[in-house]
Amino acid sequence: MPVDQRQPTLRQNQLLKELRGCCDEMSGQQLYRALQDSPYAMGLATVYRNLRQLQQRGLVRCRHLPTGEALYAPVERDLHHLTCVDCGKTLPIEHCPLHNLNIPQEQSHNFQLIFHTLEFFGHCESCQKDQSLT
Repeated sequence: MPVDQRQPTLRQNQLLKELRGCCDEMSGQQLYRALQDSPYAMGLATVYRNLRQLQQRGLVRCRHLPTGEALYAPVERDLHHLTCVDCGKTLPIEHCPLHNLNIPQEQSHNFQLIFHTLEFFGHCESCQKDQSLT
């Protein structure tokens, strides 16, 4: 099934505008708060529903922190991270080793890729030091 080519709705465009205007990822709560004083205010459930639809259209990517919080960014921002499983610290990876990955046709099962995420989980330097002291 091809990616949905319909134009985003007014609410979806407002969410995209907020995400593109922010230099970092945003949670649904942050987006909700950012829109509250605008003419485009919407309920929290509406924010999450529209974010999900934008994901399904291949316009927004989502990643989940170890805390369970979901963070969103436009797909044109190729963001990848190192995340500490102890303290939740997240560091960006400047280079994407998967950017030019070519999946052979016989392995892709006609799967239409719209974006990818890459995240490594481990222990940051500070948490490693804390663990060595105990």
